[in-house]
Amino acid sequence: MSRRFRGPVERLYARVLESELEMTPSHIAVIQDGNRRYAAERGVDKTTGHKQGAQTTEKLLKWCGDLDIQEVTLYAFSTENFERPPDEREALFDLITEKLRDFADADDVHEREVRIRAIGETDELPERVRDAIEYAESRTESYDRLYLNIALAYGGRAELLGATRDIARAVQRGEIDPAEITPETVEQALPDGPSRSVDLIIRSGGDERTSNFLPWQANGNEAAVYFTAPYWPEFRRIDFLRALRTYNYREASWRQTRVRRARAFAGVLRETITGGWKGVVSGDEDGESAEQTVESPG
Repeated sequence: MSRRFRGPVERLYARVLESELEMTPSHIAVIQDGNRRYAAERGVDKTTGHKQGAQTTEKLLKWCGDLDIQEVTLYAFSTENFERPPDEREALFDLITEKLRDFADADDVHEREVRIRAIGETDELPERVRDAIEYAESRTESYDRLYLNIALAYGGRAELLGATRDIARAVQRGEIDPAEITPETVEQALPDGPSRSVDLIIRSGGDERTSNFLPWQANGNEAAVYFTAPYWPEFRRIDFLRALRTYNYREASWRQTRVRRARAFAGVLRETITGGWKGVVSGDEDGESAEQTVESPG
């Protein structure tokens, strides 16, 4: 398709996609993959790829704000990224520092009341990045309309391992009874991170894996996952809306499953009341069978 028609067609398609959405997720997590491959295919340096990816991130935040999405978590720098070549790593730190300060000063961020927070082992980051984190967090700490979590020096397994060790120490000190450990216990042991469970994970760049990203917050909530082929600098609004459509499909499927379960339970209960209630009251074998049947759907 020629460039002359591509823009209008994509805008029309985006309107169609948006009109099909019945709901939007509260929390989206994004793995911004493909910056380096994008640069390599175009014969430019990796830093250029990362900078163009940062422009896509700015667009994403606008799209999320327009649809009243309440929380976004970006996988900006993983613990594995420390293994990258020093020159690329330092260029990434420079870009992260620059963008944190730019976001903190952007009029749009303040108009939309975006609260910026960093999650991960930020003590491992260079001082200039830590200073930029402190600046961005302090500039936006009073906002609560849209939470922007930036995962820096983040690793999901390390996060869970740290929480497990803290709980084990509490058990040794006699502060926690092992029999009383619940999901809430684990959540309280996790470091400060996203304020709500993840509803949708988006990954660009074609790889179909979630790369150790928010395993507790996403997998525990059985988040929908959308993998898309375009590299992150190429990610468009229609790709974003397609991801939201995937979330809608997943939610619709869950609703249908809950309806089927409710109908099955109602049918069992109806059969029990009409055919086996006498046995339930008298406590004979038929009644015991009926009681078990009633309990099993729960």
